[in-house]
Order: sequence, then C-alpha cells, then structure tokens
Amino acid sequence: MNLFPEIWLSTLNWQPSDAEIAQFQCLYDRVLQGNQVQNLTRITSPIDFWEKHLWDSLRGIKPFWQQANLKVLDIGTGAGFPGLPIAIVQPTWQLTLLDGTLKKIKFVKETIAAIGLTNTIAIHGRAEELGREKHYQNQFDLVLVRAVGTIADCLKYSLPLTRSGGTIVLYRGQWHAQEQQHLEGMDWQMDGFVTPISCSQRHCIYIRGQDLR
Repeated sequence: MNLFPEIWLSTLNWQPSDAEIAQFQCLYDRVLQGNQVQNLTRITSPIDFWEKHLWDSLRGIKPFWQQANLKVLDIGTGAGFPGLPIAIVQPTWQLTLLDGTLKKIKFVKETIAAIGLTNTIAIHGRAEELGREKHYQNQFDLVLVRAVGTIADCLKYSLPLTRSGGTIVLYRGQWHAQEQQHLEGMDWQMDGFVTPISCSQRHCIYIRGQDLR
C-alpha cells in the first residue's frame, strides 16, 4: 500500500515506514473483507482507497502533524475514516472513533485489534448524546467530522466536545460561500486543495473550539 511515495513526500513532507505500510495494507484487506457482509464503503480500488481514504484522512490533519499527545474524536467514523489512518501514523495521539451504526463500530473494533493499535477505541453512539455526558464535554483537542451534515449541524454536535482552544476539523468536498454565515463570530480558517490523483476539489475548515461550560 506504499503507492506514490513521492506524493506522500511532496504533499505531507512524510513517508510511511514499512510497519505503517503493513498496517495500511491490513486496513485495506479488512475493508475488502468487511464489504462482503455489509456496506462499508464504495471506495475499494487500491488507487481510490489510497487517495480518498488514506491520503485524504491524513491531509486533513496536516496543520497538527508535528504535535504530540493530542486527544482526538472522529465523529461518524463509518469504516474508520479518517480515524484509523491517523491512529496508524500518530501513535502518541489518543483517538476515539464514534459512529451510530453498531455493525460498523463492531467492524472498527475488530480492525483496531487486527492492526494492533493501542491508542484507539471505538464507541457506539451519537455525538449529540456524547456531548451531554460530562466525561466527554470539552475534552478533545481535535474533533474530526468528515462529510457528515451541514455546517450548522456539525458545529452543534462538535462544539460541546471540543476543549477551549482545541480545533474542529471539517472535511468537505465543495465549499459554498453562504455556509460562512454559520461561522460568523468564530475563529476559523479554510484550506482548499486538489487531490493528487483524481484532481478533485477538497476543503478542510478549521474552527477553534469554545468552552461552553
């Protein structure tokens, strides 16, 4: 799964180790197997998987790449994206992968064990419910939301879980100017870029968390 090593280097200034390549391969194999029994993802070709699941997941955390010991929540993780690729390359980070579909969380838990990740847990639940639990309120340095809901919904679910000074990372395809109205008065910035293989337009919106306690 070490496809396009020169792209890793040119886009992230990083290349995976042999151990990380093996873990990526294990993840890919697990997704192919899981797709035979449930609808995990339509992205299954090796090149598409590399770009749309591995590279895209890691590109979103580029501003935080050199930071250590971050506490991260992945809302709506599905088959484990972006959380699992991030957990592989950031072993000092502690990741919580959340999804409302029990079968998908069961798959993610089994994949965590198969890959051998010790910095990652998967829990079944909804972000709006998690945000009402004191144990999780304002606890996460990064809250990741990939292709789930409107900006307004993402903020409603994410803000109660993000610590003051932490960051919400919204992974988006297209970005429309009218969406900015939901960010008025907030500390945010947008990073627009093109994917390296299919040249698809992508955006990451970084929103500074506010302590709502």
